[in-house]
Amino acid sequence: MAFSHKHSLASVSFAVAFGFGAAGAASAGSFFERINSYPVYKTLAEGVDPATETVAEIISASKDGRTLGFTDSPGEAIVFVNATNPNNIQPKARVALGGEPTSVAFGAKAAYAGVNTSEDYINASGHLAVIELENMGIVAKCDAKGQPDSVAVSADGKFVAIAIENERDEDLNDGVLPQMPAGHLAIFDLDADGKPTNCDNVRIVDMTGLAEVGGTDPEPEFVSINSKNQAVVSLQENNHLAIVDLASGEITAHFSAGSSSADAIPVSKGLMSDASGSIKDVAREPDAVAWIDDERFVTANEGDYKGGSRGFTIWNAKGDVLFDSGNAMEHLGMSHGHYPAKRASKKGTEPEGVAVGEFGGETLIFVNSERGNFVAVYKDTGAAPEFIQFLPTHVGPEGLLAIPSRDLFAVANEVDEDGVRAHVSLYQFGAEAPAYPTIVSETDPETRGPIGWGALSALAADPSDANKIYAVTDSFYDKSKILTVDISSKPAKITGAVVLHGSDTAKYDLEGLAVSKDGGFWLASEGHPEKELKHLLLKASADGAVQEEIELPAELIAQAERHAFEGVAEFEKDGETLVAVALQREWKDDPKGMVKLAIYNPADKSWGFVHYPLDAPTSQAGGWVGLSEIVSLGGEEFAILERDNKGGEDAAIKQITVVSLEGISPAKYGDDLPVLEKRMAMDILPALAASKGWVLDKPEGLTVTAGGRLILVTDNDGVDDAPGETLLIDLGPATRLN
Repeated sequence: MAFSHKHSLASVSFAVAFGFGAAGAASAGSFFERINSYPVYKTLAEGVDPATETVAEIISASKDGRTLGFTDSPGEAIVFVNATNPNNIQPKARVALGGEPTSVAFGAKAAYAGVNTSEDYINASGHLAVIELENMGIVAKCDAKGQPDSVAVSADGKFVAIAIENERDEDLNDGVLPQMPAGHLAIFDLDADGKPTNCDNVRIVDMTGLAEVGGTDPEPEFVSINSKNQAVVSLQENNHLAIVDLASGEITAHFSAGSSSADAIPVSKGLMSDASGSIKDVAREPDAVAWIDDERFVTANEGDYKGGSRGFTIWNAKGDVLFDSGNAMEHLGMSHGHYPAKRASKKGTEPEGVAVGEFGGETLIFVNSERGNFVAVYKDTGAAPEFIQFLPTHVGPEGLLAIPSRDLFAVANEVDEDGVRAHVSLYQFGAEAPAYPTIVSETDPETRGPIGWGALSALAADPSDANKIYAVTDSFYDKSKILTVDISSKPAKITGAVVLHGSDTAKYDLEGLAVSKDGGFWLASEGHPEKELKHLLLKASADGAVQEEIELPAELIAQAERHAFEGVAEFEKDGETLVAVALQREWKDDPKGMVKLAIYNPADKSWGFVHYPLDAPTSQAGGWVGLSEIVSLGGEEFAILERDNKGGEDAAIKQITVVSLEGISPAKYGDDLPVLEKRMAMDILPALAASKGWVLDKPEGLTVTAGGRLILVTDNDGVDDAPGETLLIDLGPATRLN
């Protein structure tokens, strides 16, 4: 386990996630399973504030795969960790570099780091730091004649190649090329001990005059070396690729990276995840590159200057395109709820990193989505690669590393802000089935792309079909959707979507959903005073037409705070059909630790209220505790989803309680409110931690199916500075709440 909580994991056995069976032909035991997520801040020296910014960007491994090293840019260090037991990573050393590390690669006896010491964009400088593995000390600093980016070591230990980017200033003249100084490829020759023999006289490969785009200003980005000691170099901004013979330093081939097109993908500036657009003849502008064998390589076409084709491409050494992924990465992001809608009009899922390794006798290709927080795993077939598996990552996956000798795959996740921490994630090969995804979407027949989704904030069960539930998306997206979900398969499948319509309200923030006995829906829309969003209880038809917008009493609205409607449930009391709405946190008129449940009577359009006692926060990181869902258990009894707002190791309260309104009369607003008694029914933190990733802070939806199963879902915040994972978890029979 990556995280240690006070909660026992003994109860995890009841949590059955809807795991994914890949469509490919991979046999049992041919999948990856995440086994650890290691926070970088744990490598800080004793006494250093754990809140200090730390990053994991580019990652490499020793020849035996037992030591991992990665760049920590803000810490100006290469961080080494002991991964002998990959389930229990331990810090080993932090080697200070005196500059910004840009990349690291391991040889047999040393690690090699590119270090940027540039004063500015014009005065570019940097060096190669040679770190002896035995003592973890720097034994050489070799001038690279510019600002380094990617570093690679040849398999035979004879050469180190560094892409010297000398990157442009994107704020100068709108970033238009050329901007001097020009970049180049730097080559260091190594002796038998792994030390550069030409430390004071690096060999420079001039790359000017190659590209049609900014030919006088080449900006090499990434380098990879095959067994013939040929380096393939991506010139990202120049949309160009070059092959260099390292022994002679000669460029043996070079060619444009060309362009690619993609149909049925999101391109709108509006916050949507729909397949209504396309891109045509967009420059690939490859970032990372990796050899598949001595004749073929793969590029991740992130884009940076004017392009970015949102996919990956397989090439031969002559420059022929053997395969281009087109819209595949975009569709994977959409169907898995990992689509970064804020980036739809820019570079979409933004594939940035690639890695190649042999596992189970097959050559696998790994491509990451920096903005979608996932890695797509493909099997090399010699022709079109076969999709095998979708791996969730933490926020901002950057460096990828295949370690076939240990059946491991590693991802360096660099984002360390907004409540998430940078991580190194480890995945073990050999699982019989993937644990993720737990929910995917089917194809939209109108757009020919997947049904876009994300930010699931509530669940409701179909009262007559044990295999059907409904979900809603929250205000992260411009349009509010009610999704139909088939939970009979693993993963569960989103089979349809309706958009709320027929109202003058421009936008809703749907946080609650319940099926009404008349066949329509009750929905709770959380207000936001600063954004002029009203706190609304909505009545909608089965096709999404809004029939009523119901507000709270005006005198209560005057007491409103930001966190409001979070769940809704229809129930029967004293022969009447009523609707209960859970508010998330205290409003101005509530005593501390007391939050309202609002009870609406559709017959006379009246409101009544009761108080629910919140647990006090117990996380060492502080925070708050509030409600996320209310579910009718029949009669006047309800399940309440109560949680704190903390994730990762700071997560402390994620629980289901049970309350009853039996014998209690909700009070009119202004009267003293009765306080409900709650009973702790289920700790769901072990179920959330079972994925061995960052413990997700937002379990938001809960329902009981017609078959009596308790289903939970987490909100991924639309993959906006948050892990992209959505966990749909079967918590077992609802009788467990008794």
